[in-house]
This record gives sequence, C-alpha cells and structure tokens, in this order.
Amino acid sequence: MSETAIVCETLRDEFLYVFEKVNKDLPVIWIESGLHNRPEKLRIRLQEAFDTITGGVVYLLFGVCGNAALGLKTGDFKLVMPKVDDCISLLIGSSKKRADFAAEHSAYYLTEGWMRGERNLLVEYQYSLKKFGKEKAEYITKTLYGHYKTLALLDTGAYPIGKLVEETKILAITIGLEQMVVPASTSYIEEFLWGPWPPDRYIVKEPHSEITFEDLRIGLK
Repeated sequence: MSETAIVCETLRDEFLYVFEKVNKDLPVIWIESGLHNRPEKLRIRLQEAFDTITGGVVYLLFGVCGNAALGLKTGDFKLVMPKVDDCISLLIGSSKKRADFAAEHSAYYLTEGWMRGERNLLVEYQYSLKKFGKEKAEYITKTLYGHYKTLALLDTGAYPIGKLVEETKILAITIGLEQMVVPASTSYIEEFLWGPWPPDRYIVKEPHSEITFEDLRIGLK
C-alpha cells in the first residue's frame, strides 16, 4: 500500500529525525509554516496537496491549528492525523500534558522550527527594533508577550538545544521571561508513522470522507 506524508515545515527537524530513525521510505509534501497565520489559505493548500494523491495512506502531520483541517475531503486514500491542538502538544506528548505544564508555567514555546518561521518572536522583535528603536521595540514586545512568565525551549532531541538557548537568551531578558529548557519528544511522531492509532489520540478518516468539527474536538485525556 502506498504512503504519503504531508508535514508542516515547523516540524521538519523532528520529522526527519524520526524518518531516519524508523527507516520509513515515503514521499513527503512540505507545507509552509507561515500559512498557520491564515487558516483559510492553509486549508486551501492542504486540499491542493490532498488532490495530488492517489490511493494508500496519507499521514497529515499537523495539529488542529485553528481548525484549518475542517472540511478537508479525502480522495481514494485513508487519512491519519494527530488529535492535538497544535505542534506544541504534539512534541510535549499530548494536549493534556501541555495543559498540565501550562497550569504551572505561563509559557511561550519555541523550537528551531518555530525560529525559522517568517513571523517568529525574534523576527518580530528585530523588525520593531529596526523600525522604532530600542525603547519602543521593548515596550511593544513586552506589551505583546509580557503576560507570559516563561520562554520554554522544547528539547526534542532532534538537534543540539544549545544554539536555541543562545539565540533566545537576550530576548528572554528583554521581555523579562525565565528561559527554560523543557524536555520534549518525537515519540508521538514515531507512533504516528507506525500506529496503532487510538481514537483519543488520532483522527482517522476513510477514503472519500470529510473532516468535521466532531473529528477536531480535543479532549484532555
């Protein structure tokens, strides 16, 4: 049976790490991470990707992400996607684990994949710095992100975390956040590629079906 993966660019490091580890051989369609800011455009892009695939199983490595998957129609293939609110929950292990962490830490999360995004926190700060100067840039950044207490750097094991720590150290000080390295994992992605796919952790759609609101309902189990 043929297999295809559709993967958010944000998860490139983690996916390729797992891909090599499990020795899985399948084609990959990469989806631009910047589309997360425009769910309607992301939905269109995902449907375009679906429409190029014939038969087999499609692994959609995305979270619910603003319901961008709502209304997507499968072709003559089976679809599997994680049942998590976003990539953060995917890398922490589940939406519940993310909620448990959030109960203790009001955190803004980062990985190297997020730092490569076109609208990441550091890029926005540097843009404000260039346009408005240091004082106003710090004011804007603190206004937008000052309600967080922690800058949580997810250590997924897919790359050395030290580079990310250094890149974000000054930014954390500027905003007044505690920089914290948070243990994360690629085990969800590995399970995703091999199964099984229990219904509390995965959305599984048969050929010629449509993703509904009920499919995207996330529980904290």
